[in-house]
Amino acid sequence: MIDVAVPLPAADRRSAFANAPMGVALTTPTGVLVDANPALCEMLGRTSAELHGRSVLDQVHPDFASAAGDAFAAWIAGPARPLRHETRLQRADGSDVPVQVTASWVAESPEGLAAHLVMIVEDITERKALEAQLVHRSLHDPLTGLPNRLLFQDRLWHALERGRRENTPTCVLITDLDGFKVINDELGHPMGDLVLVSFAERLRSVLRASDTAARLGGDEFSIVCENTEPADAEVLADRLRASVTEPLALGGRTVSVGLSIGIGSVAGGDHPGDVYERVVREADDAMYADKARRRHGRRGVAARD
Repeated sequence: MIDVAVPLPAADRRSAFANAPMGVALTTPTGVLVDANPALCEMLGRTSAELHGRSVLDQVHPDFASAAGDAFAAWIAGPARPLRHETRLQRADGSDVPVQVTASWVAESPEGLAAHLVMIVEDITERKALEAQLVHRSLHDPLTGLPNRLLFQDRLWHALERGRRENTPTCVLITDLDGFKVINDELGHPMGDLVLVSFAERLRSVLRASDTAARLGGDEFSIVCENTEPADAEVLADRLRASVTEPLALGGRTVSVGLSIGIGSVAGGDHPGDVYERVVREADDAMYADKARRRHGRRGVAARD
């Protein structure tokens, strides 16, 4: 069989193409485009004439072309069942669109209709956006927008893994707001929420691009600092203390909170499984020790007064 882009009879394709809500492509067995319906042409920003004779794989975004080519080659070797593959197609203007392609093999008919492929191309932009939204919600704190404990654990693991490969240090800071319970009890939970949101904003303002801040729960926050020596983590802690000790103007009130901070560190080179729990425990213990010192200091000042 000669593999050439010969258009199929109009009567055979008009009913399938006319009102199809999704993109439909007819190709030769090797993926050369024979025809494309209006929905697919609109999706790609190209006319049917522009697409005719081109490989369907040429419409795939370069970043996804290799995976699409491998999937197509594996399927065409035995196309007994339809191929379903998610990828991204590149529009004429250079933008891309996420799609799910379902391809079916149509054997040569007794009437002489050449063997060909039918590809249904569905724009899944909305689905991908919803999936991304759901993933974001599962990994971020809904109040502050910071990563949650689950994402913190993942970021810390990757930081430790990179530290092992590159023999670089990793530091973890764990913080707790002093006096937060009093704010919640005396001014109400809405004010407490405003304090947490404001603190998260100040936390972001002092971080480097490579740092990851997370809300672990309640008024407890953490920071993962990659390629960071303990002395540099102390500098970050000082910047954070200076930022947070500035009074917060919230809801017509001025609110002041303190901050206890603990730091844990890993020198680098160790397997994450050997140091993960230790560095978190070290930071947590140091934070509670800092809180105890600060509480004792406040009592000492009150006694002298």
